Amino acid sequence: MLILHCPCCGIDCDETELAPGGEAHLKRHGPGASDAEFEAYLFERANPKGVHFERWRHANGCGKWFLAARSTTTLEVFGTYEAQTTEPPAEIVEKIRARIPGWEGRP
Repeated sequence: MLILHCPCCGIDCDETELAPGGEAHLKRHGPGASDAEFEAYLFERANPKGVHFERWRHANGCGKWFLAARSTTTLEVFGTYEAQTTEPPAEIVEKIRARIPGWEGRP
């Protein structure tokens, strides 16, 4: 079972308390965007095998959104952080690189 730490309310919660929200750190194009840019935002996702940055909502708890870094192959969680963060915190990136030498993924 997947267990994530909610950085908003400070508790560890299992996946039954959470709602997934898809890939994190996506750049949304503004009102002047072309159809191709908007289509890419809606439908083109990295879906990597390995480290993935995701959005989660603590649905049966505080109700707030947060971000998590985890491995899609092992379900290992490298850390969670607040949703307003524009890129993964340095300590989470260091944890990933310590566990996966040479990792140069993108958020």
